[in-house]
Amino acid sequence: MCGIVGYIGTKEATPLLVDGLKKLEYRGYDSAGVAVLEQMQRRISVVKTVGKITNLEHKLAECMPKGCVGIGHTRWATHGRPSDVNSHPHQGCSADFAVVHNGIIENYLELKEWLVKERGHEFMSETDTEVFAHLLEEFYEGDIVNALRKTLSKVHGSYAVGVVAAQEPDKLVAARKDSPLIVGLGEGENFIASDIPALLNHTRDVWFVEDGEVVVLTKEGAAILDKHDHEVNRGVFHVDWDAEAAEKGGFEHFMLKEIFEQPEAFQKTLSGRIQEGKVRLDELNFTTEDVERWEKVFIVACGTAYHSGLIGKPLIEEFLHIPVEVDIASEFRYRNPLLNERTLAVFVSQSGETADTLAALREAKAKGATTLAITNVVGSSIAREADYTLFLWAGPEIAVASTKAYTAMLIAQYLLSVYLGQVKETIPEDKARAILEALRQLPEKAKQLLAQKELYQQLARDIRDAQSIFFIGRGYDYNLAMEGALKLKEISYIHAEAYAAGELKHGTLALITKETPVIALALQKNTYEKTLSNIMEVTARDAMVIGLAEEGDTEIAKWVSQAIYIPKIEDIVSPVLAVIPLQLLAYYTAVERGCNVDQPRNLAKSVTVE
Repeated sequence: MCGIVGYIGTKEATPLLVDGLKKLEYRGYDSAGVAVLEQMQRRISVVKTVGKITNLEHKLAECMPKGCVGIGHTRWATHGRPSDVNSHPHQGCSADFAVVHNGIIENYLELKEWLVKERGHEFMSETDTEVFAHLLEEFYEGDIVNALRKTLSKVHGSYAVGVVAAQEPDKLVAARKDSPLIVGLGEGENFIASDIPALLNHTRDVWFVEDGEVVVLTKEGAAILDKHDHEVNRGVFHVDWDAEAAEKGGFEHFMLKEIFEQPEAFQKTLSGRIQEGKVRLDELNFTTEDVERWEKVFIVACGTAYHSGLIGKPLIEEFLHIPVEVDIASEFRYRNPLLNERTLAVFVSQSGETADTLAALREAKAKGATTLAITNVVGSSIAREADYTLFLWAGPEIAVASTKAYTAMLIAQYLLSVYLGQVKETIPEDKARAILEALRQLPEKAKQLLAQKELYQQLARDIRDAQSIFFIGRGYDYNLAMEGALKLKEISYIHAEAYAAGELKHGTLALITKETPVIALALQKNTYEKTLSNIMEVTARDAMVIGLAEEGDTEIAKWVSQAIYIPKIEDIVSPVLAVIPLQLLAYYTAVERGCNVDQPRNLAKSVTVE
């Protein structure tokens, strides 16, 4: 997720902007830059570079812009690889405006085409953000707020955007839709930022900007305007967090923060990819001939990414009518898989640098398979080397245990499977529409789940002393149970195993006692009765059972110690919601046991050795 900082006041802007950007480094980024309005010359000086902020500081040591108004940015690449020219801030042809942007402009290609072909603009970068600067040029008639309003009316997508204009050196303007933005209030100076840590050295009084609002800052004051340009009376929030807590947004751990960021991550992963009942994946553009050529699909990944592939497998098999194999990347090459030009090989990796997955990708390419990467990091090795890439756009994860990246991987595989089925015309139209509508509902329904903090805390106290915990389910529920067990074991250090519920009788029941909690997933309607029967088997052995079911299910409550309910949703899409209680249960159990939640022992975020 990109970091934004803006300043207007009486001090030199450049050092303040760089200081603010450093406070946002924890968010992850691949490039950084500043734009400072040099008021005497009425020009905007931009300095930006790929890489870390230290690289930016080296550049600034050679050419330090002087001025009291400016904006800064750390970029997490989405459109266009990490490079100097793709770094923010961006300017238009005249260089009279500079823009920083966090989010995704879904219709930037059509806007760019109009600006180039109809209005004669020339673009420098591959980014969607540069469209903002050119639109501001197009619409500016002496009032930067009005020009920003007209620009925002043209763009579709998500944004937190900050703008400076050479013609109006006494203003800094900003706006927000779906991406975070705050205003910092000072004496003779004011700020914008994407997160509180950027401002703590300068002010602790902030406004939180809401969707659809525009911000106008001068050194003397600040105003938030609604969509009718009426000034909003917004209460001041005084920040009493320390710097470390501020980085976590007030949450105790990064993992909890990232769990709560999932509604926003869902929106970003879905953004622009569902239109008129169809999946639109411009980065793929497969033809019917391409898809009909494939006789088999491999999904290859490690750990949590592998578990996402277990959900992807039945989706592609059902919608594409061809067999799918899911492989652990570290095993893939050594079994000499049958790969050729009639194979699609999908490689899933949050970082895009997972060594085993990268090695497997190279093996597949060498044997002629079409390779497709699903990853969160633009410019990563796997993204660069795959034939096609589907980016998650979920923003960086800091906690070792993956949460929002996992659910973004699931959503990406729902989109991919429906897309392939639509290209091949093997998925019924009503089925596709039902799934896509369910995907649209995910952000709001996830927010409902995240409001049940006390329930998960109580359940964590109930299971914190267990030596072993079993997860059971059937179909999609079993595949999800594997991820639930992994989350619990990796951060709480409790032994946890997932089993297909129908396999209990074939050995596992021998381990069930009253000291062995069981977490039972019963969300799939086509296997519900059989799963309920399996729950009865473990309750007959005195096990404490936590049941995960859909709201309105009164039957399961008769057979479990405690039921957790998720909002009603198309059951094929339920894993995306159902994993959230499992994440929270793992988190609060680890907290109860005094574990290092964000950095579990012996584990690393990105595994770059085989």
